[in-house]
Amino acid sequence: MDQTAALCSGLMLSGRYRLDDLIKESGGAVTWKAYDTVLDRPVGVQAVRADDRRATAFMLAAGRSTAVSDPRFLRVLDIIEGDHGHTFLVREWARAVSLDHVLGPSTLTNTRSTHVVLELADAFAQAHEAGVYHRHLRPATVLVKDNGGIRIIGLATDHALRSAHHDVDDADVGYAEQLDVEAIGKILYACLTGRYPGGDEGLAPAPREHGRVLRPRQVRAGVSPDVDTVCDRILGRPPRHHRPSLRTARDVALELAMTGDDSPVDPEVQVASSPDVFRHDPVRDLHADPPPAVNPPKPRPAALAPPPPTPLERGVSKVKSSTKGSERKLIWLALAVIAVLSVTLTFMVGRASAPSDEPPVDDSPPAEVSRSVVDFGVDSVTSFDPRPDGDGEENPGQAKLAVDGDSSTAWTTREYYRRDDLGGLKDGVGLLIDLGRVRDVTAVQVEFGAAPTSFRVYSAPGVAKPPKNTSDMVRVGGYTDAPTGASVSLSQPTTTRYVLVWLTRLPEVDTDIFQGVVSEVTVRGLE
Repeated sequence: MDQTAALCSGLMLSGRYRLDDLIKESGGAVTWKAYDTVLDRPVGVQAVRADDRRATAFMLAAGRSTAVSDPRFLRVLDIIEGDHGHTFLVREWARAVSLDHVLGPSTLTNTRSTHVVLELADAFAQAHEAGVYHRHLRPATVLVKDNGGIRIIGLATDHALRSAHHDVDDADVGYAEQLDVEAIGKILYACLTGRYPGGDEGLAPAPREHGRVLRPRQVRAGVSPDVDTVCDRILGRPPRHHRPSLRTARDVALELAMTGDDSPVDPEVQVASSPDVFRHDPVRDLHADPPPAVNPPKPRPAALAPPPPTPLERGVSKVKSSTKGSERKLIWLALAVIAVLSVTLTFMVGRASAPSDEPPVDDSPPAEVSRSVVDFGVDSVTSFDPRPDGDGEENPGQAKLAVDGDSSTAWTTREYYRRDDLGGLKDGVGLLIDLGRVRDVTAVQVEFGAAPTSFRVYSAPGVAKPPKNTSDMVRVGGYTDAPTGASVSLSQPTTTRYVLVWLTRLPEVDTDIFQGVVSEVTVRGLE
């Protein structure tokens, strides 16, 4: 029996929700656009038959998804059981276009791709922290709004419809998280190239060479090297760039936040206005002749009409339309009168505030001299491994490599085994930086050759000689599970000659082997 037979347009659910338009039937569920007659708003309704063995898992997954409050996920508003022989899930409704339809005609630019996937990764970082996973993320589940924002559908529920298991136990958490992170990487790949790794998502499959998916820069010219590297660090097995894989959504978001700008636009492309407000890439003029051996691009779907004029634009238009003929003369006359009054008022105020014979005494403090933020030079750097837990130093010959301006060289700690907290042997190990003289420090930037790394930053105000232990210093900041690039900004400048970068948890570089890798340290402050 067709599961849609009992459902039809106009049907009322729970005396409140009216089914209006059938949107799709997929994964054993039907999706309708409906109307909430109580709160007077459109909603989305997803339904499965009540006798479907997945109905219970579907309902439990919907309840679990409410633990995530991030507005980028369409919220579950209501769950209705046993009405018209179905279980219904009521969600928010978003006026948006699914990403697979956006990518059908062409790709997104580096900037737009980065923005969409950064929002996606940041949203999933929030969900994963709440212990909720999607596990079936794909372009069709990502909606792009007319203002450029995104909405995500199917959190936890899509997987419940495709699996007999509705819970994620502790042993499955890492796998569930990795599925979401890999899906984020595939969506980034699709945004950049218009191809989808694995295919079967309404897009052409990503090309392969020797069993490996080609990098985005190998598929489409103009892809930013920074974004290409991030994509490869998610999908590469192992990454071709010899950098550690990105294993969490938070790491992906942080890396994308530090990527560079777009590559220059092809000067041969004639730029026209795009009908898609969420797409900022250049559009070829469809009336011009196509370049040799290239077909004209497909016309884009009119997914979104141009936005209506803002109140300010309407006001300006009314003013322009009213300034005609005699009305324009009146406006010019009014402006002249206002100018005369302004000059007269200025003259009168000037006379009233004219200085007396005795000059006034200026009691105000002298103006503060403007100071700029600069990168401080480093006088010397030493490894910091204080006794009694430490040995006094750790790979001291490599310490200078962390401040040589070359990210390809690095200071490394020794290898620690079985535990990321330096094997449980000591509190930490680090690098002590001597700035040569007392400086006003505002930030410390650290590049790591492996991630994640947890570290703290210490200063030594009022200390003239190199400190011997962290107890001689003041902790001014830190970062837990930092990616390969991290910056600690101080709440206020600290005056110090010595700065300590103190590693407390190290990344796993091999099975049960943990080692810190500091590629570059930059100390910034006021000059």
